[in-house]
Amino acid sequence: MTSELFTPLTLRSGQTLGNRIAKAAMEENMAGAGQLPDEELFGLYRRWAAGGAGLLITGNVMVHAEALTGPGGVVLDAAAPLEPFTAWAQAAKSGGGAVWMQINHPGRQVGSDMPGVVWGPSAVGVDVGKHSSRFGRPVAMTPEQIEATVTRYAVTARRAEQAGFDGVEIHAAHGYLLSQFLSPLVNKRTDQWGGSLENRARMLLDVVRAVRAAVSPSFAVAVKLNSADFQRGGFDADDARQVIAMLAPLGVDLVELSGGSYESPAMSGRPADARTQAREAYFLDLAEDLVGTSPLPLMLTGGITRRRTAERVLDGGVAIVGMGTALAVTPDLPDRWRRDREADERLRPVNWSDKVLASAAGMAQVRHQMRRIARGSRPTPRTHPAFALIAEQRKQRRALRRYRAWLSASQDAA
Repeated sequence: MTSELFTPLTLRSGQTLGNRIAKAAMEENMAGAGQLPDEELFGLYRRWAAGGAGLLITGNVMVHAEALTGPGGVVLDAAAPLEPFTAWAQAAKSGGGAVWMQINHPGRQVGSDMPGVVWGPSAVGVDVGKHSSRFGRPVAMTPEQIEATVTRYAVTARRAEQAGFDGVEIHAAHGYLLSQFLSPLVNKRTDQWGGSLENRARMLLDVVRAVRAAVSPSFAVAVKLNSADFQRGGFDADDARQVIAMLAPLGVDLVELSGGSYESPAMSGRPADARTQAREAYFLDLAEDLVGTSPLPLMLTGGITRRRTAERVLDGGVAIVGMGTALAVTPDLPDRWRRDREADERLRPVNWSDKVLASAAGMAQVRHQMRRIARGSRPTPRTHPAFALIAEQRKQRRALRRYRAWLSASQDAA
């Protein structure tokens, strides 16, 4: 009997995914010159495309050249050349699956050493204790900046379709800009974008409307949403339920559930909520709670590494299983599951007491594997997290110098 994992799924837009396994977005931070995708990213996505997932979702692509989550961020704005993105889409579709571009604005989650802007719904900085100075101090966005940013998402989505991508995923989770507007801890506005959940969701809903209007009806539009922020008084599961209901009439195909932010990095397997801590699918309890009322298909991402867990997620009513780290270690894991095989190895755990450094080291480990895969090498999951973190910091310093020079030249040209 064929597992439900390998049955197709047809979405509202009419797009059909070949199976229920998606490579979830991981922030590659691997842009080449001009903040563009290059052969390294093409190689990485060709490997994933050959691995059997029905859907690949890219790491976040920036809608605003002056606001990047990291100096190696890919930028697709009105000025970017389309050819590198066309090549990226072709590489990602070379195995027969679909590819969606995750589109994002970091808002206040921008490093203090980065040029450009640090914006937020309010002037509330990222609070990660002694590491807080690593982030820039945000300024509250003006209505004009909010409206211009909504337009930027639509421009990026339209150009992603022109480049050959099959859809976009609007990132409204993990503490980035749209998630910041949703959070009552970060959004202290008293105007039409603050206060009630309806007001705090306004920017996300406007982005979805603008994106849907800018692309074809057959182009998929998804939203990544926190099932919870895992912070007392923050965005919670009941808020998520209401936002999903608000998204339903707007032509959204799918909502991906994740959780956490830099302040509470549950998405890297270190949730503040103890009851989810020892679970392989971190957010399954919350997802199963939301499935019962969701008018939209849900995708669940977070810590899934074994077929049995993936099948349990689908049995709970979730439509798509998303995997990130597991596919950075074993890029052909979906094909292995089809042949009743599992991964040979898992990533070395990071058991550091400093959760901010541990989260950074965990992400560095994943990027180390992605870079190896991109070069055609085998992953080395036992790499020590401290080695991966130091190597990643060196690469990011080089990327920062290049980004500074590029942004300065772009601003001079403009």
